[in-house]
Amino acid sequence: MRTVDPAKHRARRRHIINAATELFAVKGFERTTTAEICKAAGMSAGNLFHYFPNKRAIFHAVFEDDEHDGVGKSERLAAARASDDPWTALLDTVDLLAAPATQPLVPALVMEAMIQAHRDADLEALLSRDNDEERSTLTALLKRAAASGRIDSALDPDDAAAWVMALIAALYTSAATDPSFSPADQLPTLRLILQRFLQPNADPVPQRPRP
Repeated sequence: MRTVDPAKHRARRRHIINAATELFAVKGFERTTTAEICKAAGMSAGNLFHYFPNKRAIFHAVFEDDEHDGVGKSERLAAARASDDPWTALLDTVDLLAAPATQPLVPALVMEAMIQAHRDADLEALLSRDNDEERSTLTALLKRAAASGRIDSALDPDDAAAWVMALIAALYTSAATDPSFSPADQLPTLRLILQRFLQPNADPVPQRPRP
């Protein structure tokens, strides 16, 4: 039996996902064919199905935990929750969650995922797990920031987390529906809105580098 190299296997899966991502973003899931994915990936259907059982599995993989410098989003959220500085960790988490909206293909993919989730229970569960993890991280950081006097203690942490999530989501929906909207240009405004909302009596937050 031929030995499978795990690193090569992961690299080939990532290559297929990358090839399919642009097709899904431009054409949508339904109108993208397996043949088009094979052509974009430069492989036969038989080879493709060695890595994914079907097109829907590839679409799901697009939304699974990504990595940056070898560290997945779940690990970065866990590190934020463990931070000694909950306010800075909160701003860093907002940057983490908002940064993908600045990538050209991502807002359209997010919109497509929302459409497909109504028809695909497994995808809906995947997206819900991500959403729950993100919101629970924000809630935990808001609770700690309030306890340390860094934000308005009158705010309900869970409700405030929901509003933070809604503001981040607006970057994606606006970018997907308005060609003139630039999420990267709006990130400083988002941070300022959050500071005014969470720290109404604080001095203006200094400009932070764009992710």
